[in-house]
Amino acid sequence: MITTAPGGTLTLADDLTISRMGFGAMQLAGPGVFGPPRDRDAAIAVLREAVELGITHIDTADFYGPVVTNEIIREALHPYPEQLRIVTKVGARRGPDGSWMHVLDPEDLRLQVHENLEHLGLDSLDVVNLRLSSAEGTTDEVITEQFETLADLQQQGLIRHLGLSGVTEAQLDEALAVAPVVTIQNYYNLVRRGDDALIERCEREGIAYVPFFPLGGFSPLQSSTLDEVAADLGASAQQVALAWLLQRSPAIALIPGTSSVAHLRENVAAAELTLPVEALARLDAIAER
Repeated sequence: MITTAPGGTLTLADDLTISRMGFGAMQLAGPGVFGPPRDRDAAIAVLREAVELGITHIDTADFYGPVVTNEIIREALHPYPEQLRIVTKVGARRGPDGSWMHVLDPEDLRLQVHENLEHLGLDSLDVVNLRLSSAEGTTDEVITEQFETLADLQQQGLIRHLGLSGVTEAQLDEALAVAPVVTIQNYYNLVRRGDDALIERCEREGIAYVPFFPLGGFSPLQSSTLDEVAADLGASAQQVALAWLLQRSPAIALIPGTSSVAHLRENVAAAELTLPVEALARLDAIAER
């Protein structure tokens, strides 16, 4: 493990090593992840600071904006640093009113991959996640045809590695029958722990598990306990929630997003926060309420 990167690194393939503390670019778009940001220069500054801080894992999607986020990434970082790995997603589009539309038609998935390549200024994408219609991995969609489409693009050299977002274990099995999977992005945090078994599997099989919404779904009582633990440790609630995830499993990599350099630095500092046994016990207890 390379300790110079925030939170260490995960090596998922010979040509794929990512920092466990990554950066999610979704918040670089405008309000509601739609349209341009209020301050484009600030968005560019955040991306450049992320790289300066040692982050080598940036998560994005062409439907953020749409297009806006990928174009900002290209403006800020292209030509990309050698160690930087950009992970993107396909499976959705945005309506003219900003609505989110699930688009899993194989031909459209091909088009989405080409759009990501164009807007990021790349010849090949490091990782493409197939995003399904449930962020929580609760649907029983059959995904073989869609994953075969991405695997075909991988064989053509347009994609290096494949991942999944919003999936069940059964869908992971379905995908693995087609091609290797290097990442899974699902809704998981201290109090939303339905994927505990899947995380253990990812750890065994060398798949990165990338949770999102680290503070999503907390009740007021759970939030107050988190705040108390954070105050005792001299940290923010966000930092404690992120640190808990990093200690939950060595397979976990994080992609907290922000449009603020100060908030970015705060998130990165969470990778250096070690939660003591007593704090872990209090945090685990709130998930049981």
